[in-house]
Amino acid sequence: MPMNKVELLIPAKDLSSGKVAINHGADALYIGASKFGARQAAGNSLSDLDQLVQYAHLYGSKVYVTLNTLLYDEELMEAQQMIHQLYNMGIDALIIQDLGILKMDLPPISLHASTQCHNDSLERVQFLQKAGFKRAILAREMDVETIRSIHEQCDMELETFIHGALCVCYSGQCYMSEMMTGRSGNRGECAQICRTCFDLVDAKGRTLVRDKHLLSLRDMNRSAYLNDLMKAGVTSFKVEGRLKDENYVKNITAYYRQLLDAALVGRTDVEKAGSGQTTFFFSPNPKKTFNRGFTPYFVDGKREKMASFETPKAMGQWIGGLKKDRQGRLLYDGKETIVNGDGLCFVNDDGELEGFFVNGVQGNQLLAQKPLSDFRQVDLYRNVDKMFEKVLSEKSSERKIMVDILFKEVADGFELIMRDEDGCEAVAQLQVDKVPANKPEVAESQWRTSLGKLGNTPFQLRNLDIESDIYFLQASVLNKMKGEAVETLCQVREQHFWPQDTVLEYAPEPLLDTASYKRNIINEWHRAVYQDFGATTSEDGLDKSHEFKGKEVMECKYCIRYEMGACSKQKGAQKLNLPLYIKNDKYRFRLEFDCKQCRMKIVY
Repeated sequence: MPMNKVELLIPAKDLSSGKVAINHGADALYIGASKFGARQAAGNSLSDLDQLVQYAHLYGSKVYVTLNTLLYDEELMEAQQMIHQLYNMGIDALIIQDLGILKMDLPPISLHASTQCHNDSLERVQFLQKAGFKRAILAREMDVETIRSIHEQCDMELETFIHGALCVCYSGQCYMSEMMTGRSGNRGECAQICRTCFDLVDAKGRTLVRDKHLLSLRDMNRSAYLNDLMKAGVTSFKVEGRLKDENYVKNITAYYRQLLDAALVGRTDVEKAGSGQTTFFFSPNPKKTFNRGFTPYFVDGKREKMASFETPKAMGQWIGGLKKDRQGRLLYDGKETIVNGDGLCFVNDDGELEGFFVNGVQGNQLLAQKPLSDFRQVDLYRNVDKMFEKVLSEKSSERKIMVDILFKEVADGFELIMRDEDGCEAVAQLQVDKVPANKPEVAESQWRTSLGKLGNTPFQLRNLDIESDIYFLQASVLNKMKGEAVETLCQVREQHFWPQDTVLEYAPEPLLDTASYKRNIINEWHRAVYQDFGATTSEDGLDKSHEFKGKEVMECKYCIRYEMGACSKQKGAQKLNLPLYIKNDKYRFRLEFDCKQCRMKIVY
């Protein structure tokens, strides 16, 4: 019985970062096409996607394209045409949010339900299964036990996030960006309102917190929970970050590749999805690239403080303390080596993040490239590690597929058979007159040297067998045969990993009576899907109606009351005058607390 595949799924901003992810051990990529992706700033041409698919399939990795925005009626046919183009180039799956796509004339392509579909419950995943999806990308807020329950009651692939930036709102349920700026998060244009400042005000109009990033969360890091998630039924471990740079991709991919490989050792039920072995020429460390501090984000079922009120920016790694003496000198107290060009930061006496680059180091004294505010002693963080960035800018990994080579004598010459770890095979033949070697031992050694060197190819020799008497053959002849076999094997591998057709199994049944505005219906095909599943009434999504007054514009597992030490379940919780409000210069929102469901809702 074949083992289940477990994949490390990495974001790709473009063709170059996609190749970087593959080279550092990604089993799969997700990337945007030219339009209709939830990161409008990370679009890619069909030509670049085609190249990336070929490169990924060479290593047994997959490419998923994000077509995960909501679509207006007038965009449906253009999206349908793009889907057919993507299918024809061999992408492995389509990630979608708008269920109107299910009503299209689709090719036999696998569909993954984006986390933007608000996949937050067993019932929702069961609905998606009946709608024909192969995979559900689960809400980030789900804990291990909920995931396990879904896995036991659904026959779908389950994908979950393990690392990266967090939306404070359940994905697909945020309308603040659209309301406040006209830039819709459901249309790939999020203005990141959650990273801006608000005041917190109580029912009596008193300001409890002034001008803080009340909705800005730390970044997710679930590296300690990979085994638990795997045992719960997760088969795809997803890293967030389609707008991140290549050094971030290198570092985080390598970090989780090593952890997943270690977690798979000794397992007889699961194996990694991609091919080859990846060698790293650096020690990955997620603290050394962009992060706002970390949280496991409810994965263990526990609630903890997870906000970053002071700043939405990357603070990086804590490296010690910084003192300013009476002469104004900056004195470092820590064990890390600091070099010119390092970027350092601290929270100053005004509660704001202040950063500077290092212009010089004299013992424990640091020279800043600009004047700093007055302070006595602060915690010091490094958010630009110059030496680490230098290491990553050079060759940092190598991914090789194991091959066995059989070189044998045939009637009219020789045959070279190259077979890789996945069972793909290529044959090169040589017709030649056979001249016995004067020094067979020397000739055989030369054969082995020539045949065993695979250099800059994707392959690495595992076994070399020679079934032949030893003859005189020039190294150039052997190298040519080897080159032909490598070229053919690359082509065979690309075809071997071409995705199988997946026919949509659309099996509607009456599962719901109504579809509220939170189902994000902005086209008639989307509405028709909910009608097929029993909805006799359906509301327009807010991206179409723009009727925000009195509506929930966010629904969150995160809770400001908890962050304030005012949750009724906290020991010694402070008492607040409810309701609470968050406001800025233009808008005020009421906070509603559903303590039974442990959710916070933000109402306009």
